[in-house]
Amino acid sequence: MKKVLQQLKQYKRDALSCVGLTALEVVMEILLPFVTARIIDEGLETGSLPVVYRYGVILVVMAFLSLIFGALAGKFAASASSGLSANLREEIYNTIQTFSFSNTPI
Repeated sequence: MKKVLQQLKQYKRDALSCVGLTALEVVMEILLPFVTARIIDEGLETGSLPVVYRYGVILVVMAFLSLIFGALAGKFAASASSGLSANLREEIYNTIQTFSFSNTPI
C-alpha cells in the first residue's frame, strides 16, 4: 500500500482536498436535522414565522453548501484516481521494460 500511495506524487493535493471536502459535506448533512429541530421548536410551536423563515434560509444554504462540497469532492476524487492510475501504469510499464526476454512470455 505504501508503494501505491507513493505514486500519488502530484495528485496528493487533490486526494487531500477530496477528504477535506467530503468531511465538510458530512458535517453539513449532520447539522441539517438540528436546524430542522430548531425550526420546529422555536418557529412552529411558538407560531413565529420570521424564525421559520430565518432557519429555513439557513437550512437551504446548508443543503446547497453540502451539494457544492460533494460535487467538488467528486471532482477532486476523479482527478486523483485517474492520475494515480496513470502513474501506476507508467511505473508498471517501466518495470516490465527492465525484464530480460527470457522473463517475458511469448
